Parts: sequence; C-alpha cells; structure tokens
Amino acid sequence: MTRRTPEADIQRAIVHTLRIVLPRDAIIHHSANEVGSGGKAARQRQAILTGMGVFPGFADLIVLTGGQVLFLEVKSPSGRLSPAQKAFRDMVKAQGFGWALVRSIEDALDAHADHGITTRVQAQNPRRRACASANASTSRRTCA
Repeated sequence: MTRRTPEADIQRAIVHTLRIVLPRDAIIHHSANEVGSGGKAARQRQAILTGMGVFPGFADLIVLTGGQVLFLEVKSPSGRLSPAQKAFRDMVKAQGFGWALVRSIEDALDAHADHGITTRVQAQNPRRRACASANASTSRRTCA
C-alpha cells in the first residue's frame, strides 16, 4: 500500500519552482519538525528534537532572500492549521516577518509577490515589461 502524501508532493513542487524563479543566492529551507506518530520511540525522538530546538508549529519552509524572510506553511487543499501552527504564525507576524499559508505553486508565488520578494521572472526591466504589455494590447509596436 502506497501512503499518500499530498502536502509533501505540493511542497516538493513549490521548492522546485522556487529554486528556478528566486535569485540564485536565495536560501529555501525545510525544517524537519515532525517525527511521525505513534509509540514510545517516536515520543522519545520528539522529546530529543524539542530539546535540540525544534519549535512546535514551525513553518514547513523558510525563504531567505534579499534581506527578507518569508515562512511558508504548506497544506493540502483541505488541510487546516494546528493550534501550534496558528500560534507560530501569530508570533512570526508580530515580529514583522512574512508568513503565508500556501496550497499550490501559484499560492507560493503570490505570497512572494505579496511580501515584496522579486523573482527572476518579475525582475526583468520594468520599461521592457511595460512595453511588452502595451505591444500586446495593440497591433502597432509602441516601444523601441
């Protein structure tokens, strides 16, 4: 039996895309915050990780680029935030950092735009973008 991992699949797709569109020096990091459910061994491992600094509710991804920090919590289309994740979100936002709940690649890209993080795709010359937009709306070339 294959275990379905929709959030992991979404997260892998997001990471792949961000590695392409963010500046080359951007850092995209997943904090392995969970050990899994069940038994005494899992509880012991979680206790060890907590002692080492694992923070309950920490976001799935942290993006560092251009002096900015954005935390991304990845959820499936029907996924919900846990109380620990809500508390983490509130603490991060209160400190002035960006945080977003994302369910798709598009959500992740929108979150970056919403937090003023420019991707390589957005970074093309603004005049060139304006000309391309103007040219697309007319049959005549308006910019040189």
